[in-house]
Amino acid sequence: MFTRLQEDIASIIERDPAARNSWEVLTCYPGLHAIVMHRWASACWSYGFKWLGRFISHIARTLTGIEIHPAATIGRRVFIDHGFGVVIGETAIIGDDCTIYQGVTLGGTSLAKGSQRHPTLGRGVIIGAGAKVLGAFTVGEGAKIGSNAVVVREVPAGATAVGNPARIIEKKEEQPTRDEAAARLFAAYGITPNGDDPLSKALHGLIDNAATQEHQLVKIIAAMKAAGIACETVPELDKFNASGLNKLVE
Repeated sequence: MFTRLQEDIASIIERDPAARNSWEVLTCYPGLHAIVMHRWASACWSYGFKWLGRFISHIARTLTGIEIHPAATIGRRVFIDHGFGVVIGETAIIGDDCTIYQGVTLGGTSLAKGSQRHPTLGRGVIIGAGAKVLGAFTVGEGAKIGSNAVVVREVPAGATAVGNPARIIEKKEEQPTRDEAAARLFAAYGITPNGDDPLSKALHGLIDNAATQEHQLVKIIAAMKAAGIACETVPELDKFNASGLNKLVE
């Protein structure tokens, strides 16, 4: 028990620059308190003291603002940062070294009792503030969920999910920079370098492509006129403003 507690405190100090020392973490971090009380509740639940497990969970929610069902499975060195408003459902499974920020929900979408209804988080997953992960699927090892994302389908290992409904940014297989390597170990609120929304990237590509085509058409029409080929004129339209459109979808 004390070994697990020491691990938890050390991992919080490593991941939170606001944590000054072990005593401060032990006495002032509700995420740590919620995890410790969940272990008590989980032990009661596993030994058949269901009501007592739920009551301890209820007391923990009152004290910390974090609700964890006593049947949920939580690994080692899990850090719930700030934590207020976090809800972790009955069949949720959280792997080692995960980080969960305030307002996160690991919820279920099925009413079938006795079945897996909540998500499974692989090792090292980071879930940003306000994100909702809903359903019985897996978020792969090292994946990141951006703040306020709503995730309703599986997230591959190492990928990032952003938006509502969440869109998946696949991990690129290339040599990481020093900053990117550090971000893979920990990324506050699920924010990663170059983590642009894939929809935004697609829109930028379409706008740039349209601007290129317009430029080519102007050159083609000029060449046709120089060659004496008559071109039917059409009403003048507003000039295509690629830079302005790109700013709108940033």
